[in-house]
Amino acid sequence: MKKTLLLLFVIILSITNSSVAQHSVARDWNENLLDAIRSDVPRPTVHARNLFHSSVLMYDAWAIFDAQAETVFLGKTFGGFTCPFNGITAPADVDLARHQIISYAMYRLLKHRFATSPGGLALLQEFDNQMDTYGYDKDFTSIDYSTGDYRALGNYMASEMIAFGLQDGSNEQNGYANQYYTPVNNPLIMETGYYTDTNDLNDPNHWQPLAFETFIDQNGLVSPVGTPPFVNPEWGAVTPFALKSEDLQILNNGFDSYVYNDPGPPGYIQNSNEDGIDDPYKWTFALVASWSSQLDPNDPTEIDISPASIGNVDFEDLPQTIEEYPNFYDFTNGGDSGTGYTENPVTHQPYTPQIVKRADYARVLAEFWADGPNSETPPGHWFTIMNYVSDHPLTEKRLGGQGPILSDLEWDVKCYLALAGAVHDCAVDIWGIKGYYDYIRPVSAIRYMAGKGQSSNASLPSYDPQGIPLIPNLFELIETGDPLAGTNDENVGKIKLRAWKGPDFIANPDTDIAHVDWILATHWWPYQRPTFVTPPFAGYLSGHSGFSRAAAETLSLLTGSPYFPGGMGTFSVTQNQFLVFEEGPTQDMTLQWASYKDASDQCSLSRIWGGIHPPMDDIKGRIIGHKIGIEAYNLAIQYFNGTLKIDSQKDLAETKIYPVPFNDTFNISSNYDGKLGVSIYSVDGKQVYNTTILKQQNTIHIDTKSLASGFYFIHLTNADNEVVLVKKVVKN
Repeated sequence: MKKTLLLLFVIILSITNSSVAQHSVARDWNENLLDAIRSDVPRPTVHARNLFHSSVLMYDAWAIFDAQAETVFLGKTFGGFTCPFNGITAPADVDLARHQIISYAMYRLLKHRFATSPGGLALLQEFDNQMDTYGYDKDFTSIDYSTGDYRALGNYMASEMIAFGLQDGSNEQNGYANQYYTPVNNPLIMETGYYTDTNDLNDPNHWQPLAFETFIDQNGLVSPVGTPPFVNPEWGAVTPFALKSEDLQILNNGFDSYVYNDPGPPGYIQNSNEDGIDDPYKWTFALVASWSSQLDPNDPTEIDISPASIGNVDFEDLPQTIEEYPNFYDFTNGGDSGTGYTENPVTHQPYTPQIVKRADYARVLAEFWADGPNSETPPGHWFTIMNYVSDHPLTEKRLGGQGPILSDLEWDVKCYLALAGAVHDCAVDIWGIKGYYDYIRPVSAIRYMAGKGQSSNASLPSYDPQGIPLIPNLFELIETGDPLAGTNDENVGKIKLRAWKGPDFIANPDTDIAHVDWILATHWWPYQRPTFVTPPFAGYLSGHSGFSRAAAETLSLLTGSPYFPGGMGTFSVTQNQFLVFEEGPTQDMTLQWASYKDASDQCSLSRIWGGIHPPMDDIKGRIIGHKIGIEAYNLAIQYFNGTLKIDSQKDLAETKIYPVPFNDTFNISSNYDGKLGVSIYSVDGKQVYNTTILKQQNTIHIDTKSLASGFYFIHLTNADNEVVLVKKVVKN
C-alpha cells in the first residue's frame, strides 16, 4: 500500500540513531497538538498560532517557579491583553506542580481549539487519554488557584489564553473567516478533461481562486465548498511575538493590511516589446514551467543528492534583486547555486555521493515538502525536526550549545517558545504580505500568458505583449503536422509546452505515471493532486520558504550549531512506496541535509518543482524568515534570562488606529495600559472630540457618529499629557 505523508517527519529523522526515552510532559502535549493538526483543516496560520499559544502556556508554567526567568503571558500585559496573576504558594514538589499546570492548561486549550475539528470525537478522545495516562481528573474545572491548587492554575491560564485568542485579531470566534478581502479575479475551473483556450483574468498580477467539483484539502479532507476562499488574508493584524513596530506599515489595498517587513511589490507583468524573457514576471513563471519538464523518470539525467554536491548556500549568497535571480537558479537543469561541502563539517569526513535520477529526486521533494495529506503543515514540520534533534543521542541539551545541560522539560519549553514564536511571527508577517500584494500563482499565470500567445516575435503568429516567451524545447508554436495541431489544425499557432502532462494521464495512481511531453500550454498543471492543485491563498511570499528559514535559524541558535547532529539529517524513501498521486519513485533514495539551512533551502526549491511558487515568492520569503528566526530567538532569550524591559513609550508607539477611512467608528489597539488621552481635531484646528481612557484594553472603539465626513487629526497623549501619536484620518 502506498505510503502517505501521515508520518512525514515523525518517521523522518527518528529512524536513525534515535534514542527515545520517556518524554517530558511538554513533549507529550506537543505530540498531541501535532496529531490534532494532522486531523484538522490545514491552515498554516491558525496552527502556527496554536503552536505559539500552547508553547507560551507550557513555558510560563515552568517559568513561574524559576528564580530568573520571566513569564510571557501570566501576570503580564501581552499584546494589550492583561492576564492577572496574584501568585501561588510555592510547591513542595516543583516538578509535580509544573506537570499539573501544563497538563490542565494544555488539555483545556486543545479541547477548546479543536472542539469542532474534522478529527471529531477521536481527536478529543486522544486528549482525554493523555489525561487518563497521567491519572488526572478531567472533570476538575475550577480556575480558583487561590487555594493553592496547581490544577486550577492550569485551568485559569488556559481560560485566559482562550480569552486572549478571542481578541487578538484572528477572528477565531467566527472561525477565522475573512472580514474584508474580496478576490479580484473570477475562479479558474480545475477539472481533469476540462480546458479553455484562455484564462481570462481581470488582473494577471493578482491571485485567482480555483474552482473544483470536489476540493480535497492538504490533509485529505473533503471541503464543503468547491471554490475555497483565500485563507487568512487579514492575518497581519494578529498579535505577534517578536515582530517590531518599526517594521510595521498599515497599507490599504481595499482593506487595512498590517504589513511587517514590507518586501516591496513582486514583478508585475509587462507589455513586452518582443523581449518577453526579459520581463521578470515572464522569466520567473517560465522557470517554473521549465522545472516541470524535469519530472519524467524516463529521463536518464542523474545527479548527486548528497551534501557533497548540493546545499551550503550562505545567506549572503541569496540574490537581493530580481535581476540577480538568473545567476542563482539553474533555469534549464533545476536547483540553485549551492555546490555542497568538501567534508562533513562535524565529523570532517567526506560525504558519500548518492547518485539518483533527477526526476525521482524532484518528484519526491515536491511531495515530501508539500504538506499533505495528513501533515502537520510547515510550522508543525519544524517541531517534528526539533523533537528529532532533542531525541538524538549526539544532542547535548545546552541552550545555545553552552552552559549546563538542561532537564528535558526546561529544554523543551524553551525550545518550543522560541521556535513557536518564530513560526507564528512568520505567519503574521507573510500572510499580511500575501493579503496586501494578493499575487498570482503559477497555474493562473502560465495559463493566462499561454492563452494570450507569445511575446517574443511580433512577426510570428499569436503575438501578444503579455504572452509567454518562446524558448526552444520549452515553449514553442504549434505548426501544421504537429501531433497537437488538431484534426482541423484548430491548434495551429497556439503555444505548446514541454512539461509534466498532468492528472489526465493518471487513471490508477498506484501504477500510472503521467510522464513529460508536449502539451497545450493552457493545459499546464502543477505537480500536485488534481483535487488540490495549489494552496488557496496568494503566492507572494512563500510561506514554506519563510517558515523553514525562520525555523532553521532558530534551531541553529538554540542548539549552538547550524548542523544536524553528526552533520547529517536523513529521510529514507522506498521505491514505488512514497508518491501519492502517481507511481514512484523508481528507486530507493535518502534525502540528506548537513544543516538546518540546507533542509530549509531544499523545501524552498521543492515548491518550484511542485509548480506552487516562482523564484520571486521564494527568495524574499527566505530573507524575511532569516530575520524573523533571529529576532524570535533573541526575544525568547530575554524571557529566559529575565532581562526583558517593558517600555511604555514603545507600547504607545505600537498603537494602531484602524480602519482608515472609517465610517461611524474607529478602533484603537495598543499594548499600553496606562492613562491614554484621545482627541480629534478638524483640519482647521478645532477640537471636536476628547476622552480619557483610564484602563486601556487591547482594543477600544471610538464612536464618531456625530462627526461630519472629512479629514481629521487624531492625537493620543500619555499619562503626562505628552502627545505620543498624531494620525491623519478620513471619515466617509
